[in-house]
Amino acid sequence: MGRGRFITLEGSEGAGKSTNIGVAERCLSAMGIDVVVTREPGGTPLAEEIRSVLLSAREEAVDPLTETLLMFAARAQHLAKVVKPGLAAGRWVLCERFTDATHAYQGGGRGLESGQIDALAGLVHPGFEPDLTLYLDLPVEQALARISGRALDRFERERLEFFERVRARYLELARANPRIRVIDAGRSPAEVAAEIEARLQDFRNAS
Repeated sequence: MGRGRFITLEGSEGAGKSTNIGVAERCLSAMGIDVVVTREPGGTPLAEEIRSVLLSAREEAVDPLTETLLMFAARAQHLAKVVKPGLAAGRWVLCERFTDATHAYQGGGRGLESGQIDALAGLVHPGFEPDLTLYLDLPVEQALARISGRALDRFERERLEFFERVRARYLELARANPRIRVIDAGRSPAEVAAEIEARLQDFRNAS
């Protein structure tokens, strides 16, 4: 049995990750692929506890390095217990966010140096990255309008300028890395779903 494939879905709040990871799961399942669907931070009981700490609003300001270390702590547990065992069993792992999100949020958004993030990535998952990343891109004002009617977590309460920096870093990552495919998430749900399905079919045919 060969190794499975690791596919990640990235995007800021409001871009449609939760909806479209379901689209991707259904598409891969229709191809006869055994799929594991998971998310970051989270994916295991311990990592979900860390997620709760990260997302909960609090009076104490969270230092960017502290935030990043917590992200990688959750990631290490997630990789050990879900992602790598799934891939080793020949399953395809479909994950909402991975280290690209850390570069975008803690790097672009918080201003943490890329070298620090790379150093932690080298410790937690040396030589390991997604086989394919689908980045759902959406103008920040449109993205924030989509989430305006719901209870907001600690990240979602950030200012527009923060999300502009996050989006800029995501697009910078996409320009530098051919595994990242940019999808215009401002179109209709059907159009976005159709492109995701086409991207996954192309990836399957090339694998």
